[in-house]
Amino acid sequence: MRFISATEAKQTFGNVINQAQREPITIQKKNRDVAVIMSIEDYQRITRINLQEFQQFRTNIGNRALKKGLTEDKLQELLADD
Repeated sequence: MRFISATEAKQTFGNVINQAQREPITIQKKNRDVAVIMSIEDYQRITRINLQEFQQFRTNIGNRALKKGLTEDKLQELLADD
C-alpha cells in the first residue's frame, strides 16, 4: 500500500487513480490516514467478503437463538407493546 499526502492526491488525481488499479493508496492529511483509493475490483471483493461474513454471523446467531427456544412467535411476543 502506498501513502501520499492529500495535497499530492489533489495535484495528481489522474495518476493516483491509475496507480490505485495496481494497489490501494492511502491519503494522509497532517500525518493521519483519512481515505483510501482502491480499484473497483478490490472494493467489490472486500464488500463481498464482508457480506459473506455478516450472513454467516446472522446464521450462527439465529441457530443459537433457536437452540435456546427463541422462535419467531416468541420474538414477536417480546417485541409487542404492552
